Amino acid sequence: MFKLLTWFSMLFVAGSTLVLGQNNTAKDIFILAGQSNMAGRGGVNHGKWDGNIPPECKPKRSILRFTANLDWEVAREPLHVDIDVGKVCGVGPGMAFANEIIRSHRSGTGITGLVPCAIGGTSINKWGKGSHLYGQLVKRANAALKDGGGTIRAILWYQGESDTLNKDDAETYKGKMVKLIEDLRLDLNLPSLPFIQVALASGEGTNTNIEMVRKAQMGIKMKNVKCVDAKGLPLNADNLHLTTMSEVELGLKLAYAFLLSFSHFH
Repeated sequence: MFKLLTWFSMLFVAGSTLVLGQNNTAKDIFILAGQSNMAGRGGVNHGKWDGNIPPECKPKRSILRFTANLDWEVAREPLHVDIDVGKVCGVGPGMAFANEIIRSHRSGTGITGLVPCAIGGTSINKWGKGSHLYGQLVKRANAALKDGGGTIRAILWYQGESDTLNKDDAETYKGKMVKLIEDLRLDLNLPSLPFIQVALASGEGTNTNIEMVRKAQMGIKMKNVKCVDAKGLPLNADNLHLTTMSEVELGLKLAYAFLLSFSHFH
């Protein structure tokens, strides 16, 4: 492990992209799933990312990212650049989350691995069991574990903006979300897998529908399911996506939720 980290340091300082392959995988793995605010739109305006990376999101040799090609590399923004393709990705909550997890010695973590799976503009129906996105999440999660590659510690989920477009989707959101959590735990063979979801900060539909989805998210009472609230975090000019610093704050909220409730999980 010392040799691996030393090798990390040499290439990292040189600014190189380090692809590790599946034999040198991460110890503590977190799945990032949902839609655009998880994929990251911080700093994206008029179809272009400003490239601003806050200190809380800086790369570290102990934070890895699972690429679209199913390899581990040193993580850096934008985390979803090769996952949420066809869209402009910016800062999301993942790097701020991972940096805070690493910073806290309470977590007991060594190397932290992030598995980006979020796709912008996707409703809960597109994530149900049997869908392409569901299959991709399960495939990527299992691939991240190959060759003794560690443990999936939690799924971080931020989604629902698309389900505010009509009343029926908002009303049925809770049941579909509960079923998704149950299915993922079953198919990943992790019946107690922690699941940390985000209550919406915004939505594409009416305020009434947004509040309906938020109520559903905060009303899910399942074992090892937590909810952090993004309401009130500043938004980009589109009034839909979180700003860069809002994504940072959200990442910290997710980290605190994990550390307070699940850091004992191994």
